[in-house]
Amino acid sequence: MKKITKIAKRERSNRSGYLFLLPYALLFTIFILTPVCLAVILSFTNFNTIEFPEFVGFLNYINLITGDEIFMQHVLPNTVTYALIVGVGGYVLAFLLAWALANLPKVPRTVFALILYSPSMTAGIAMAVLWKIMFTGDQTGYINSWLMDIGVINEPIIWLVNSTYLLPIVIIIGLWSSMGVGFLAILAGILNTDESLYEAAAIDGVKNRFQEMIYVTIPSMKPQMLFAAVMQIVNAFQNGQIASMLAGNPTPNYAAQLIVNHIEDYGFIRYEMGYAAAVSLALLLIVQVFSVISRRMFKED
Repeated sequence: MKKITKIAKRERSNRSGYLFLLPYALLFTIFILTPVCLAVILSFTNFNTIEFPEFVGFLNYINLITGDEIFMQHVLPNTVTYALIVGVGGYVLAFLLAWALANLPKVPRTVFALILYSPSMTAGIAMAVLWKIMFTGDQTGYINSWLMDIGVINEPIIWLVNSTYLLPIVIIIGLWSSMGVGFLAILAGILNTDESLYEAAAIDGVKNRFQEMIYVTIPSMKPQMLFAAVMQIVNAFQNGQIASMLAGNPTPNYAAQLIVNHIEDYGFIRYEMGYAAAVSLALLLIVQVFSVISRRMFKED
């Protein structure tokens, strides 16, 4: 009889847990699972948003690999370059800045953390106002004005049209706005590291702050490092807003065209939703591969 009572209590407890999970499950199903499933279905169709989708099998994927020269020659190399510099470089920069801030007193640490984090929240407004003014293609632009004043150039450079400079500009702005939630997670992980570990490390022969970072700080905060790595990867691959706001979509000569811009181009400008869905699935696969690599790097052994 007692066993039956315990089982009944456990079942009631499980029902309460499922009830608490229900709002998240509904939101996840509506806004994440359903769109992904629809994208998978549409990727096998020819769909122009007006006529009923026409099933074409793997034709969209075949065209993506063998027929889309813009994707293979411009979009994919640009995306890989951007992701490696802004994703990996931004991740390393976030860790170094968080480690430096952790050594400051509380008040200046909070102020500097807010300053570094704010660009990730206001990047859209800053691109529309600050960066467009900075890179204006005449002598009134701040960059052109400074370079002409010091004699580096003799005439203004049209920064946002010149394909030589456009991708580096997008990468610079991407690094500037990359100190987001991952940066805060790393900072929290460093601040919550057990001080006794540093004392034990000093007894074992650790002599400087760099050795503390390598042998104590990083191994003790692998969950935060993993979270920051995944967030940095996702943000790097999905950040097409910078290029489109600075130079339009498509960008001049596809110089700064990323996969997200390519999806927007086919999905919302050309209305080839089936092909755009196939490109979206390719992007999802790339992000998943990099996420798996990050999990293996920071897994708990």
